[in-house]
Amino acid sequence: MAGRGRDARGRRPRLPRRAAGLVLAALLTASACSAPAGPQDAATTLTVRAIDATLERRAAAVLARDPAGYLDALAPDAAKLRAAQRTELANLADVPLKSWSYEVKGITEEDGDWATAEVELRYRIDGYDTAPVAARRTLELMRDGERWYVSADRPAKGASDQLWHQGEVEVVRGSHSLVLGVGRPEEELRQIADTVDLAVPAVSDAWPQPWARRVVVLVPDSVESMAGLLGSRETSYRGIAAVTTGEAGTPGKRPALADRVIVNPQAYASLGSFGQRVVLTHETTHVATRTSTSTATPVWLSEGFADWAAYRGEDRTPDLIAPELTGAVRAGDVPAGLPVDEDFGFDGDPAELARAYESAWMACELIAERWGKEKLTAFYAAVGAHPGRDGAVEQALGSVLDTTPEEFTAEWRDYLSARLG
Repeated sequence: MAGRGRDARGRRPRLPRRAAGLVLAALLTASACSAPAGPQDAATTLTVRAIDATLERRAAAVLARDPAGYLDALAPDAAKLRAAQRTELANLADVPLKSWSYEVKGITEEDGDWATAEVELRYRIDGYDTAPVAARRTLELMRDGERWYVSADRPAKGASDQLWHQGEVEVVRGSHSLVLGVGRPEEELRQIADTVDLAVPAVSDAWPQPWARRVVVLVPDSVESMAGLLGSRETSYRGIAAVTTGEAGTPGKRPALADRVIVNPQAYASLGSFGQRVVLTHETTHVATRTSTSTATPVWLSEGFADWAAYRGEDRTPDLIAPELTGAVRAGDVPAGLPVDEDFGFDGDPAELARAYESAWMACELIAERWGKEKLTAFYAAVGAHPGRDGAVEQALGSVLDTTPEEFTAEWRDYLSARLG
């Protein structure tokens, strides 16, 4: 799920864009490696176990801040790799790691003393992550005697690098935030931490259900580097001030997730204090609501709620917050129904995309005004707890708001005309 950037007046930029696509991992229980499940021949099993042993030593060296032990897992004659890995470990020096582990997901090639393995790196930041971030890696390995050594380490196909691959990570701590930056001034990172520290209590007031009340923010040095962290083209993010990475969980089950808010330093810097506050409050809302967001949650509800939480404490009239929708309503073009997921695509008309977000915000604003904010949060939770998308909104409208989709849509359309007309 990706949050959205805003322009200097707090509005969404009129640019097509794509959602962040980072996939986060399942629960990490220990800093050990485990073999992939499923049948495999005896030789492959032995290979996996031997590679596991190498990666366990490597993981222990990271946590111990032991460069010699970390390099000991690398092929002795891989000079460029050893230099790069030494630098990466140094880049991590100030990051407070709680855990670091590898899991071999499979051996894709094996030829005598050479093998290629698909591996999942999992790590947690101490004091912030209750579950890990996962990064898929492709490792090439060589065997010398009984030991395997890493000879190449790169992102798996479709995966991306981590922040420490881009340079030395500077760490700034706030009361509720941890900001990790590369190539950015400390003053800038401190300002972002201060803004998140203001956002967390505001979000907790909007979303009173339990959540960690801690946010990790990544600030790369450029939009190109931001795109690298998201595994996408940088043109997709030029107008985006920030996104939140995450994955919706399975309805009825608490997902094990570690969100990251990723800031585009150029777009974020172009915002005024209002826009910056709205952006980071919106993204923080996605972090707070993650455990109640599932595949049953429509985009209009997740994005509309995040906007409602971000704007509720701000002194802005609806026509300023929703200029595209205001123009449409005043021209007599009131939307016939709530936006569907496809309306939030990023390759269509930017004005239509803006209207979809503004329509979603107004739907949540209506619920909060008509039924109260407690009913809005209960409605959000009820939709996310439904076993599937079909019927989720309909059931929650009836059980929480005592209305029907038809009645709610009619009331929402009247609300748009009254507030924006």
